[in-house]
Amino acid sequence: MDVPVWAWAAVLAVIVAMLAVDLFAHREAHVVSVKEAAIWSAVWVSLGLAFGGVVWWTYGSQAGGEYFAGYLIEKSLAVDNVFVFALIFTYFAVPREYQHRVLFYGVLGALVFRAIFIAGGVVLIENFAWILYLFGAFLVYTGWKMFSHRDDQLDPSRNPVLRWARKRIPSTDEYDGQRFWVKRAGKWVATPLFFVLVMVETTDIIFAVDSIPAIFAVTQEPFLVFTSNAFAILGLRAMYFLLADLIHRFIYLKAGLAAILVFVGVKMLLLDVYKIPIWLSLLVISTSITIAVVASLRATRDDQPTRIDEPARS
Repeated sequence: MDVPVWAWAAVLAVIVAMLAVDLFAHREAHVVSVKEAAIWSAVWVSLGLAFGGVVWWTYGSQAGGEYFAGYLIEKSLAVDNVFVFALIFTYFAVPREYQHRVLFYGVLGALVFRAIFIAGGVVLIENFAWILYLFGAFLVYTGWKMFSHRDDQLDPSRNPVLRWARKRIPSTDEYDGQRFWVKRAGKWVATPLFFVLVMVETTDIIFAVDSIPAIFAVTQEPFLVFTSNAFAILGLRAMYFLLADLIHRFIYLKAGLAAILVFVGVKMLLLDVYKIPIWLSLLVISTSITIAVVASLRATRDDQPTRIDEPARS
């Protein structure tokens, strides 16, 4: 693909503009309703699909298929982020009206870190083609590990970055609106919301270690890797508020995500033996996540919603 500089600039401009609109729309702290989350989810998904249509029309079905495959992978793995965010917010007893601000800056940081990881991955692949096999083996291992530990729960208190930050950064135990920092006795101290942001950012970096190699399995074109990642991540906040009270019902989700990771890992390992067509990749990825979600909802259709807005902080 020959992607001109102006195309990169245009994509970045759209991303920045949409982030600005989102920040303006949520400038006042409030509880994001399911209706509001559904509307924003529709906006972000429509934007991502529309961009994929532009790629398909401009560069052809192969490039378009690769974009949509990458978008589906990142969107599927993003659902797993929702589980983790819920656990983090529960652990820190974050009021629901402050959660959007944390996720906004979390997504902003995620875009920056993903861009860095993608750039690094492109350089590695261009200079060491064999690293694709390493990525493939890593994804197969990660998929198996996710499946075998699918019932494990995250314990935020064991996060080494969080423990390091708490020991070295002066802080207060009380929330002060949406502020990350407040002045106390003439000194700036961190609020609990700052440490929530630290957890969200470090968690996303860990997720990126899985998702970036997974997208390289379907395309090594930097423009497609970045844009599919970016447009999927942009809708992460709305997805969280849409699914937060239903996460307990997705009991088979990790098994579906594990299957996707193993598939893309095998696809990468077979690059020199058999190149799995992009249509088959799209079919396997979409079928895996659909089966996992439908099976989960059917198995838990009698369960009551679980609210996470008033947890007890550890």
